[in-house]
Parts: sequence; C-alpha cells; structure tokens
Amino acid sequence: MSHSKLPSLPSVDRPDVAARLRAALIGADFTADGLLDLLGASAYAALARSEVVPALRATRGESALKALVRLFLLQQPVARARVEDALPVDACVDSGWLVPVGDSSDDIAATVDVRPYGGPDGEDWFIVSDLGCAVGGAGGVGSKDEGVVLGVGGASTTLAGITVRTPVGSALDLGTGSGIQALHAAQHATRVTATDLNPRALHITALTLALSGAPAADLRQGSLFEPLADDETYDLIVSNPPFVISPGARLTYRDGGMGGDDLCRTLVQRAGERLNEGGFAQFLANWQHVAGEDWQERLRSWVPRGCDAWIVQREVQDVTQYAELWLRDAGDHRGDPAEYQARYDAWLDEFEARKVKGVGFGWITLRKSAAADDEPSVTVEEWPHPVEQPLGETVRAHFARVDYLRASDDAALLGAHFRLASEVVQEQVGLPGAEDPEHVVLRQNRGMRRATKVDTVGAGFAGVCDGSLSAGRILDAIAQLVGEDAVALRDRTPAQIRLLVEQGFLEPAP
Repeated sequence: MSHSKLPSLPSVDRPDVAARLRAALIGADFTADGLLDLLGASAYAALARSEVVPALRATRGESALKALVRLFLLQQPVARARVEDALPVDACVDSGWLVPVGDSSDDIAATVDVRPYGGPDGEDWFIVSDLGCAVGGAGGVGSKDEGVVLGVGGASTTLAGITVRTPVGSALDLGTGSGIQALHAAQHATRVTATDLNPRALHITALTLALSGAPAADLRQGSLFEPLADDETYDLIVSNPPFVISPGARLTYRDGGMGGDDLCRTLVQRAGERLNEGGFAQFLANWQHVAGEDWQERLRSWVPRGCDAWIVQREVQDVTQYAELWLRDAGDHRGDPAEYQARYDAWLDEFEARKVKGVGFGWITLRKSAAADDEPSVTVEEWPHPVEQPLGETVRAHFARVDYLRASDDAALLGAHFRLASEVVQEQVGLPGAEDPEHVVLRQNRGMRRATKVDTVGAGFAGVCDGSLSAGRILDAIAQLVGEDAVALRDRTPAQIRLLVEQGFLEPAP
C-alpha cells in the first residue's frame, strides 16, 4: 500500500509533546465548546457539511484561538508569531505536528487535522485525521488517496452512541481508523486492542489517544480478526468497518474488498467465537436486498451460534441512490464525466449480476449467552424513525429483557409485578365526541421512541402498573370492572404483556 501522496505524520514517540500540545489547546479554549462559542451554530454546522467559508469568516482577526482553528481545522498556514504564545511551536515542529511554510519559516502549517471532540462526561478530546478529513465525512481534500484516514463522521458518532458502556476487562476495536471507538472504550475497559489493515490508521489512533490524554491501546495491523491470537476473546467488540458494497476496493477507508456484503457477514459470523460470556459485539453494516430473498432472513443467517442478536435497519436505498451517494462521497462527480459514467455503470453492473435491488444500512448487536445455544433470541426490525442517542443503555436493557422473558412462562408473567417505564405517554385516537377511542397508542419519549397500539385492557393494565400488584391481580380487577371472565382474560393477556415488556414499555419491578 502506497501513501506517497500523503504527508508525514507526527511522531508517536514523543508523548511529552502530545501532552504539552493538549494542555496548550485546552488552555486556548480550542475545545468543542470553545469552537461552538467562537464560530456560532451556523458556521459550526457548516463545517460538518465540509463547508469552510463561514468558519473562515468567523476566524478573521488576531486571537490565538482563531489562529488555531485556521491551523488545525481549516488547514490554513498562519504566522508563527500568532501562535507562539499559545503553542510549544518549536517542539511541535521538531515532532512533526507542524511544518514551516516557505523559505523564511515565518509561517507554519499543520500536518494533520485536529478536531475538538466532547467526551460523554464532558472530557476534552481531540480526534486526529488526515488533512481535510476532520469534518464533513469522506468528501474532504485528499480522500481519494489510498490509505487516507478520516476523522469523525455521522457513522462514527452513531456507533459510539449505541455502544454498551458498562465497565469491562477487555475491548476490541476492529478497523479503528482515527481511533474514536478505541478512545471511548478506553474510558470503561481495562485493556483496549485496536486493529486496522492500514498502518497509517494505527499511527493516527495512537496520536488521537495521546492528544486526548487517554491510555495507549494495543495496536495491531491486519484485516478483521487476523491480528488476534487464536485464543483471544473480549468483553466488547466494536467496529465501523469499511462496509460499502462496491465493485472493487478502490478506497481503503470505505470499501471492504470482498464481494457484495461478504465483509459484514464475515465480521458478524466470526465475532461470536471472540466474545466472552455476556460480552457484546456491535457493528455498523450495509446489507444487500436481493431479489427473491427475505432481507430479514438473510441477516438472521449471519448470527453465530451461542449469540442473541438485535439488528435494526435504519435506511434502505435503491441501487442508483446508493451508487450516487458513494460516487459523490469520493468526489467522482466533480471529475471527468466519462469516467464518472463508467464508474456508475460498473456499480450497476455489479448489483445486476448479484440481483441486488437495494442496500440496507443499520446496526447489528450480538450478545454472547449460554442460553442462546438452545433458544437464541434474534430480533430483526426496520426502524427508520428518530431515536434518542446515546442508546447504549437501551441496548443493554433490550438484552436484559430478553433474558427475563426467556426465563418467564405465562404463569410467571401473571405472578410478576411490573411498572410503566419512564416517559411513556398514552394517546387516544378517534372522532371528536366519540364515546370510545378508535385505538389507544402507548408512546415512548426516550430511547427508541417506540409507539404501539393496545386495546383498552392493555391500556388500563399499563396505566396501573406501579409495581405494587401482580399482573394477575390487576387483570382480575380489570375483569371485574369490564364484566369479563377473569380466567379468559388471564389466558389471552400474557401475549400482550410479553410484547410490552419486550419493547420496553413495561419493566419488571424489583
């Protein structure tokens, strides 16, 4: 793999300089909050769209913070004198963070992007990436170069938000890229291993961790699980892999190099043997919608033995939309029209040969469980609606409910005590003035923000669940109120209780 077009990276052997640079950046308020205050919401949001003009306008002037934004985020040379009081300039030049511009050395430029990033508990972190790739995803300058390392994008933050954040002994970040998942994992894992096929990504991950004040990770080069010893297992595995389904592997950061969705399938199928009991594996993925196949069954076939799974499809694109998205991602639409058309044709040829009609995008979570050997729980659903991030606790709670329901038959449910989950509201839909609603909807205002229809018994049952009475006693009282046979009501209601528990509307009371 050649990286001749890409600039040299700062040294990873000078942690003292990284620590001094970190302190200087924080001291100058070059942080996520400081950046928002300086630029304003409009220019800050424009950066996420790879639009830099509003930020350039906002950083006119002589302040050190404005100079740092131009230097590290906007890739503009600045006068050395403007930042000498804010940065250890000589040390940064010696270790490769900065380089002189021109013969006089009066101006300096950054060799990498440095993006302030706020940690989940208010930490001041910094994500390092290649020039032009800190903001706005893959459309930045240089993103066509083989081996380029991107910064934080929407996929990165999505995965970070859905990851279960319980304390663990070991975590594995597969395809670490700029190191954001490893950085998050370092906050709750005793030991973090990060792998990547691209050696430049491992170098940048080390810089991200050092500049963020996080412990160093065990960095290993190789594809997927190849860098691991045969007996290595982990409590948490995360991956934002190169999941794009493309003809060939032109761009390392996004193209998996396997046919169709084979990379994502392989990643999921092999993860089970690398998980410790109770451990989670969480991925972002693309999958094919193939003519004549049920896409949900396709994904069910990926789940390894001994694992429960929750798979959520967030979006589906037809093949033309998908091809256009990733052609534009690489900037191909701005090049030679004939070359663009040829690449577009190649993409559609690939899909046609595989009978692919669309491509799904979403989240895959596995949880290793001994109970799954005999009775696996595999939930595959489509949920394109807004959710509330972070979702890590929602994911953990989903699998806790799986365990509870797997161990509870109908008699156990009727004997159990439940309470309504927090921030669940009831909506009644019907004609104005009607005596009874046409239907009743329970809606969550947190987490997945689900909504589900219930009948009047289900609504009444959920409304009085405060943990004080068993489900059976509540149903007996409802039967008396509505004049229904209590035995018949007990017989038909557990399925509805089970659904409300499964979807998180009801919680088993302690």
